[in-house]
Amino acid sequence: MKLMLAGADFTFPLLQHDKVLTLISLLELDGIDIGLFEGRSHLWPSDMFADTGKNAKELHGKLADNNLKAADIFLQCHADFVPMASNHPNAKIREKARAWFLDSLEFTNICEGGHTTGLPGVYFDEEPSDMSYGRACEEIAWRCEKAQEQGLTFSIEPHIGSIVPDPKSAEQLIRDVPGLTLTLDYTHFTKLGMPDSDTEPLIKHASHFHARGAAKGFLQASYKNNTIDYGRILKVMNDTGYSGYLGIEFIWVDWENCNEVDNVAEVIQMRDFFIEKMKQL
Repeated sequence: MKLMLAGADFTFPLLQHDKVLTLISLLELDGIDIGLFEGRSHLWPSDMFADTGKNAKELHGKLADNNLKAADIFLQCHADFVPMASNHPNAKIREKARAWFLDSLEFTNICEGGHTTGLPGVYFDEEPSDMSYGRACEEIAWRCEKAQEQGLTFSIEPHIGSIVPDPKSAEQLIRDVPGLTLTLDYTHFTKLGMPDSDTEPLIKHASHFHARGAAKGFLQASYKNNTIDYGRILKVMNDTGYSGYLGIEFIWVDWENCNEVDNVAEVIQMRDFFIEKMKQL
């Protein structure tokens, strides 16, 4: 396994985007996760997709200037999980979400990235849960197909509040949607008190990975207070032939109190940890 470390532009929301790229380059990371999060990131889909080709080419040039590769393009169509969920009961909303997804594939290709992430969808109170789940499977399968046609890998990130809020449901979704991969983030499950052993079986399905500190009750914690055994994770990745980027994904938002750590220091400590552990494998 070759260790490829990435930073995330949404780790540093208070900096101008050009300076974020410079900072991640100075942190000596190999790649960058680009967040296209409507209403809450540097780059909004509504802005980027107004002229996808022009904006993607501009970003690609800036990445090259900073010796960074596009590790992942992460599309979120709304600041909240529900209004633009890919499995929304409203067909017009699903149509818009699909259109933006196709734009994101073009954006990813122009940036010379090979990977894109989306959200899995949610359960809607106004309908039976199996309807929400079935529609999510259909939408995810369609996205997998379209990504494959473009030579890209598509994954979803299981997360709190989604149709896959725990490892068992994520495994079921993998079985129900052939070809689907995961952007795996232990922290969503660690926060709920689940042991690492519950999540470990998902590593073999991962094509991208998010790493940050977490502990029971805390979606994000400092490196010092982290309870996730990332040394064990790195060993399993190595043994199973994981070939994607390992994205160090500290965030800085009010949500889940994820604005209480020093992200620069945390990224450096996590980076150095992975580099040292990799030498021991």
